[in-house]
Amino acid sequence: MRKIILAAIATAMLVTPLLSTAPSASADTVQVSTSRTLSETRAQYRAKVMARNYLNYTAFSRKGLIKQLQFEGFGYWTALYGVDHITVSWRYQAFRKAKEYLDYTVFSRSGLYDQLRYEGFTVTQATYGVNRAY
Repeated sequence: MRKIILAAIATAMLVTPLLSTAPSASADTVQVSTSRTLSETRAQYRAKVMARNYLNYTAFSRKGLIKQLQFEGFGYWTALYGVDHITVSWRYQAFRKAKEYLDYTVFSRSGLYDQLRYEGFTVTQATYGVNRAY
């Protein structure tokens, strides 16, 4: 069900024109150039924009975001390009995901850590997310 909802949001995000101003450079925003470089394909650019839009909507691990972009129809290398060409703090994403979980259910510290690891966060990222969320 979550993938269907995220697919609908992604579709809406692609239809909506990009913002003309770049987001501020704080830790809680994802940075991506709103113009396509000469060396990137249209698919790479779309993957980059979709990755940014997903992260502005909800938290993802790097691995989870790559998988989500593949679910959206991007090939592995294009999804990887999109994820690797945005500026994002994966530790902060782990904290956001931990907060999302704690906002709607109860987790022990170890259970939350295990859930973040399952979502694809590294040991360091999951530890940071749990410590900051508690």
